[in-house]
Amino acid sequence: MPVMSGKRAFLDLLKQEGVTVMFGNPGTTELPLMDAFAVEHDIRYILGLQEAALMAMADGYAQASGNLAVLNLHVAPGLGNAMGMLYDAMKANAPVLVTAGQQDLEYVVTEPVLTADLPTLARPFVKWAAEVHRVEDLPRYVHRAVKTALAPPTGPVFLSLPGDILKSDADIDLLEPTRVAPRMRGDADAVAAAADLLAKAERPVIIAGDAVAQSRAHKELAALAEMVGAPVYVEFIPNTASFPASHPLYRGSMTRSQAGVREVLDQHDLLFSVGGDLFTWSLTSNVDPWPKGLPLIHLDSDPWQIGKNYPAQVAILGDPKATLPDITAALGARTSAGAKSAASARLKSATETIKKDREAFRAKARALAGKAPVQPLALLEAIGSMLPKDAVVIEEILSSAPGARSLINSDDAQSFYGLRGGGIGWGLPAAIGVKVALPDRPVVALVGDGSAMYTIQGLWTAARYRLPIVWVIFNNTSYRILKQRLVMLRGLAEQADNFVGMELNDPAIDFVGLAHALGIDAHRAKTVHDTTDLIGKALQSGTSMLIDVDMERGYKPM
Repeated sequence: MPVMSGKRAFLDLLKQEGVTVMFGNPGTTELPLMDAFAVEHDIRYILGLQEAALMAMADGYAQASGNLAVLNLHVAPGLGNAMGMLYDAMKANAPVLVTAGQQDLEYVVTEPVLTADLPTLARPFVKWAAEVHRVEDLPRYVHRAVKTALAPPTGPVFLSLPGDILKSDADIDLLEPTRVAPRMRGDADAVAAAADLLAKAERPVIIAGDAVAQSRAHKELAALAEMVGAPVYVEFIPNTASFPASHPLYRGSMTRSQAGVREVLDQHDLLFSVGGDLFTWSLTSNVDPWPKGLPLIHLDSDPWQIGKNYPAQVAILGDPKATLPDITAALGARTSAGAKSAASARLKSATETIKKDREAFRAKARALAGKAPVQPLALLEAIGSMLPKDAVVIEEILSSAPGARSLINSDDAQSFYGLRGGGIGWGLPAAIGVKVALPDRPVVALVGDGSAMYTIQGLWTAARYRLPIVWVIFNNTSYRILKQRLVMLRGLAEQADNFVGMELNDPAIDFVGLAHALGIDAHRAKTVHDTTDLIGKALQSGTSMLIDVDMERGYKPM
């Protein structure tokens, strides 16, 4: 075995695991690692100015690439700063290896400055967390961490790296990586039971979740949906393009309320959830969203999600890409001529209804195009109409988001990424990670003004590494979604028309000035046309640009 330093071994282990990029913000405990980077040519180090922004960059990179992202932070405050975005990464199942430097083990007992029990701090938001105590064990820890991050269901993991582990020399056996094969096929009996239910259903409906895009199963789900003639809805807070938005059976999202879901589900006699979230609410309600007796088929790669909130008559643990063809084949063998005719009629009826509703929705959005300030629907429709087909959209516009997945191009599994966890500030830096992962695709981020201010430092990283990204700030000068939800409570704030702690207008935030200060070209837009014109110029020139759009400020719930 070769004698090498811990810092050299760590980088060599990452290269064994296929890592080519590390995001980070170093401190004193990372100095040994940064010293190793002075002669490292295979792993690109991307510097960020604040840990929350860096965590979202790593998250975006992991989701867009489908590969491991690596993030290096500095002791307890660095990890603490990243925790909000680490929560989002956990909810999105992003495979990220988060590391943080720890003070040297020889004097941790004295409680030196910045030290803490780092694995315990990270553990609630990761699949596995540990601290390395012997340099000889470093390979086992790194390989274990990466294997766990990439094993289904994927997700973040954490390693604490004491400074003396990185500085020490030892005979180190680097071992080899392990990968858990992801294409787990569902149980044959469960597949048959699902096919039986689908064959008998007269009004089936499908909900598609992130697991569909993560397993690249668009084609497989579309084939099943067409066979049964079922409309396909996507999750409330889609993190991905879980079903092609241009497909004739794509129905968009249900209204994110218990009453809205109940209104849809009352029209159906079977729900098939493929990795779908059933359901995550923001506000309580006295309406039960689930019709009594509605049968559920639930397919997911995460056993925790299956039947979590509503009992599944058929529960299938499996990868959608591997399992959906089995269900489709079993369904075909069980479907009578009469049932096939009925499914064909459902398919024709559903596609006609969806097409009509889609055209009406677009017409409604276009009719708002001339209004000032800019209406969210009008801007989304205009952006969706002008973006190139290979564009990737990152969306964190919260109160302006309804309709985004129906109006924005989002057909392939890497075409759309949204905020799943709900911890705002994710979108602006996530676009940077997505661009690093997909350098040949145009990247456009739609971000709220309140969200942007959480991680505005990310712009500097894009400027430093010459990453051409377009950020469109939907600027309504407030935390508008909080106003909407406070109005729904029908309380004192609505009566007094006074929303304390939700205004961002005194003083107004100068996003153009902030962007310029961080090295990014920026402009203000007062109309839909101004905005799309600026987007087009940025995409054509291949440069970064931030566009601050003067948005409609009304806060009544949609």
